[in-house]
Amino acid sequence: EDQRHAYDEMRRRCPVAYSDLLGWSLFRYDDVLRAVEDPGAFSSATKRRAIPNGLDAPEHTAYRRLLDPHFGPDRLDPLEPKARQIAAGLLESLLARGTGELVSEFTEPFAMQALCEFAGWPPEDWHQLAEGIRASQAASFTKDAHAGATAAGEFDGYVKAVFAAHRAAPAEHADGLTAALLESEIAGARLSDDDIVSILRNVTAGHGTTAAAVGVVALHLADDPALQETLRVTPSLLPVAIREILRIDDPLVTLGRTSTGDVEMLPVGSHAELGRTSTGDVEIGGCAIRSGDRISLMWIAANRDGTAFPEADTLRLDRTSTADVVFGAGIHRCLGEALALLEIRMAIEALLAATSKIAFAGTEPKRRAVYPGNGLRALPLELSPR
Repeated sequence: EDQRHAYDEMRRRCPVAYSDLLGWSLFRYDDVLRAVEDPGAFSSATKRRAIPNGLDAPEHTAYRRLLDPHFGPDRLDPLEPKARQIAAGLLESLLARGTGELVSEFTEPFAMQALCEFAGWPPEDWHQLAEGIRASQAASFTKDAHAGATAAGEFDGYVKAVFAAHRAAPAEHADGLTAALLESEIAGARLSDDDIVSILRNVTAGHGTTAAAVGVVALHLADDPALQETLRVTPSLLPVAIREILRIDDPLVTLGRTSTGDVEMLPVGSHAELGRTSTGDVEIGGCAIRSGDRISLMWIAANRDGTAFPEADTLRLDRTSTADVVFGAGIHRCLGEALALLEIRMAIEALLAATSKIAFAGTEPKRRAVYPGNGLRALPLELSPR
């Protein structure tokens, strides 16, 4: 019911814990940082090819060198007005009614439509993409290898159909990440279709958590009228407020690897990096971790560790530290961090600009997501237009 404080208690009582589902789970900030900043001792390599987060150096380095520019200002600046327009359009019906369920009517369609715009996919396909993310998350949690393979296969089929459309009429599909990747080379050779699918799967997964992040920020605004007014009066504080809210209430618990027999299940829906595998025998928190053991990084607990963040449970708009691990850390820090932050900011800016008040809607329940997510399954709100 309250994953944040449950994992706070784990960090205090049992900061290095073992489970069959996730292997070794690390809850303390310093332990998580140790794992992400030493890729030699803690490997990111996965059995199923996952680009770039499931690769180790030097292969990972080459792919990040190729991909990082696609998430820089030249690509993101043109997206900003389009994302703002998507957000404003989705809010129109909510504002006309004065009430609505934010997750299904705003946060999810916004993130998926922004993804379609960024990737160069038909905007109406957002429903299909959202359903695929939900199916993959459910399969990972239940360790249902067949369901996971089905969800992955459906995504692969969708993206490869997009490739065919691009190749049949390149002039009509010249914009977006997909078109750029179809023309990209690494080590003097064009990227394979399977590698491009893997990259786009990673980007799509991140938008599942972007949607959850928008909902978490909206939840905190509804719960704090004073914060709403502060951000309306001083909108320059919004980036700090978003970062602080996500640190305090991370929409992702972890992205560890579960396994069913010889099948490795990689959860979909994260803006952060994958779990790790120990490459040698190490000791963490007095626990002997053996070579080959799986390690899960509990972002939600690390971001609330008082040894790293004084008054860790308090939202402070004067906090200047950027050491949180909301988007991971080290060489595998989230590829789409800047993209996610832009989209979250556009969504919340639109929400604040269009309203004079955001409040919880009557007695309708707000429902949190369950592990490995910590977003919202439902968030009924009353929205008073300006």
